[in-house]
Amino acid sequence: MAPVADKTSAQSTGPQALTPRIFLAEEHPIRLKMIDSDALHILKKLNSSGFSGYLVGGGVRDLYLGNPPKDFDISTDARPGQIRKLFPHSAIIGKRFRLVQVFCHRGKVIEISTLRSLSEHDLDGPEAVLAPNNTFGTLADDAQRRDLTINGLFFDIRDQTIIDYVDGVRDLNDALIRIIGDPDRRIHRDPVRMMRAIRHSARNNFRIEEKSWQAICDNHQMLALCPPSRLRDELLKDLYSGSAVAWLETAIASGIFLTLFPLYKKPFASQQEGYPPAQTHLLRLAAALDRINLHARQRKTAQPPDFFLLALLLIPWAESRYGIFSQNLKGSALFQIAKKIRNDIDRDLGIQLNLRRSLRQEMIALLTNLSVLIQHRQNDSWPKWLQNKSYFAMASLLYSCYMEATFDTPSLDRQLSSLPVAPEEPQSLPPERTLHKRGKPAFSPKTKGGIFGLRK
Repeated sequence: MAPVADKTSAQSTGPQALTPRIFLAEEHPIRLKMIDSDALHILKKLNSSGFSGYLVGGGVRDLYLGNPPKDFDISTDARPGQIRKLFPHSAIIGKRFRLVQVFCHRGKVIEISTLRSLSEHDLDGPEAVLAPNNTFGTLADDAQRRDLTINGLFFDIRDQTIIDYVDGVRDLNDALIRIIGDPDRRIHRDPVRMMRAIRHSARNNFRIEEKSWQAICDNHQMLALCPPSRLRDELLKDLYSGSAVAWLETAIASGIFLTLFPLYKKPFASQQEGYPPAQTHLLRLAAALDRINLHARQRKTAQPPDFFLLALLLIPWAESRYGIFSQNLKGSALFQIAKKIRNDIDRDLGIQLNLRRSLRQEMIALLTNLSVLIQHRQNDSWPKWLQNKSYFAMASLLYSCYMEATFDTPSLDRQLSSLPVAPEEPQSLPPERTLHKRGKPAFSPKTKGGIFGLRK
């Protein structure tokens, strides 16, 4: 497919210079009516102001696949300061590379980034040097610095074309996940790219290209070098995705799971009598978790909190290590086991994933309460005193997941109907609209004699 001539001006002139493939409107499924109205307005305003604006990344990927995009991110050749002037209800964020967040109605935020150049770590060859401006770049530069080929596409609303420097359209058609550039080099630059590759493979039922897969398997230990908060955030995205089973299968096969959860090295190598193997047990628990998240999205109920997801993943480990669910532990004995579990989590998981102290405590309390519920289950119910406990609702949901995953006892459906309704998201306003006129205190009444909404 021949490139369109007027697009070649966006190419890089350095060692990474490429000629894009341009897919015309009749050659792809994306239509303007599929794009969020606020994102479309921003793109049109950039274009009418003399700048180029492109829908980029995951938004293009999801629209091509017929999935509703979670975000509509935009890239442009305008600088952050120029973008800020065009959109008064916006703010510049970031330190090393600055983004502009545009605030829309109902709390929606759309991020606009200036096209970026490659870093010195991503350039190939001894003769490769950075451009004089090593922050801003061209379409070709920006495409090459992205993680996966399916995330390296640009959509231009002016002629409704897809601009493809990385063969991302071909990989979308082939259901293939491929790391852009040399996989080993790109993973060494940012190991989190491995987690993103596995995520998109799991969510879209795509296979990972052989060279990329081998690089992931060879370098999975490098995740330990990443900031723990990034690992935690990326992990939670996968657990909430509704594709936790597919993610877990791939994470285990690649070695990434044991890098994130070193607690499981011994349970994976041993077998607990009366229980499924640890890997099988985990996959069954992940299947229950997927059902919970799918139900929450369909019925618009609240998803379980972070500590619930992490506690659920630790069930096979806690049983294999301490037998907390198969033994009739009570009082001080259960308390002592809970202390040991806490020490293990603090040492082997808390630092690894930067889990705050309160979150770790809630995980341990939930595992302990699950043990209490298992012991006191009689005649398909629990005593009233236990049902009146504040932790009962969350612990009984975990109990249902445990029973289905461990003994194939169907009990989760009844629990799903009792999940609380998700609260409506607050309608946040842009910074300019939250400011009051100079000289008047916030919430001051119109009548005399009071301040901050309080009477004298």
